[in-house]
Amino acid sequence: MLATPDRPKVKVDMEIIHAALAQGVPKQHRGEVWKFLSEQHLLRQTVSSQPPPDNTAYKELLKQVSSEQHAILIDLGRTFPTHPYFEESMGPGQLSLYNVLSAYSVLDPEVGYCQGLCFVTGVLLLHLEEEDAFNMLKFLMFVLGLRQQYKPSMTAVQIQMYQLSRLLHDYHKDLQCHLEQQDIAPSLYAPPWFLTNFASQYPLGFVARVFDMLFLQGPEVIFKVGLSLLGSHKLLIMQHDSLESIVDVIKTELPNLGLVQMEKTVNQVCEMDLTKQLQAYEVEYQVLNDELHAPSDQRSAHLEKVYQSLQQQNSELMEELQVKTHRNSGACKLAQVTFFSA
Repeated sequence: MLATPDRPKVKVDMEIIHAALAQGVPKQHRGEVWKFLSEQHLLRQTVSSQPPPDNTAYKELLKQVSSEQHAILIDLGRTFPTHPYFEESMGPGQLSLYNVLSAYSVLDPEVGYCQGLCFVTGVLLLHLEEEDAFNMLKFLMFVLGLRQQYKPSMTAVQIQMYQLSRLLHDYHKDLQCHLEQQDIAPSLYAPPWFLTNFASQYPLGFVARVFDMLFLQGPEVIFKVGLSLLGSHKLLIMQHDSLESIVDVIKTELPNLGLVQMEKTVNQVCEMDLTKQLQAYEVEYQVLNDELHAPSDQRSAHLEKVYQSLQQQNSELMEELQVKTHRNSGACKLAQVTFFSA
């Protein structure tokens, strides 16, 4: 597939791609596979994605000074600090990481730089040359839509937490009830999953597999992986009955994946389809949020309508009750007359 002549213009059967990806991607080809998957996505795209603000070349972006350079520099040493490629201060790895993040912050000033992007970019740099990593970051952000969750308002992350909570209720209701009893919402453990695509906590071998599926299926993959991991460890989680211990299990025990668990998760993700549910829960969140933040006069008007409706219903019920009481009373009198006559 990678050797297909004129590859960016040739569609490949998606079932063949899924089957190949499920078997695993050789590390030496992974970067090229990600580029291939991005090409296939663009060939099939029916709705135009949000284009980058401009098409300034990467080398030109590097010449501009980023307003986010201080924040980026601080996070360089925190990104995969034990990995040989990134451990040296301002060594080749950290320098490439700084360049890509700086260039992106200039390209997309609305997002600029947000914590979490360093891990996403770091994973790309482990498999791609610097400029290719920048282009794949642009693809993830603008074409697959990841940039929404890095905007300053963080609204997209709030929606994701709501969606994950609703999905947990659908697929693992007992676990969801157990977590709610301890006041544990997804916001206590899941934001790093979405902001780093699991890269900040999980083994890089597993993270690479998540990225494989992310390039193939889009951001829905993060929900699938999260659900699979929580479901697979449900019994372990439910053995604990305090907020601290449960959150600790989710943050420390779940990332200790063996090869069997990793492949099980990948297989489950390939079989799941959450598209319709995610769309429904996003709309549900928006409706609830609109009601919560509606202007006070709108809420008052709504409550007034509800009150009038309840009054009307109450009035109708009272009339029905009076009619029934009257009928019952008449029936009793008739029965008494009949009895005494007899």
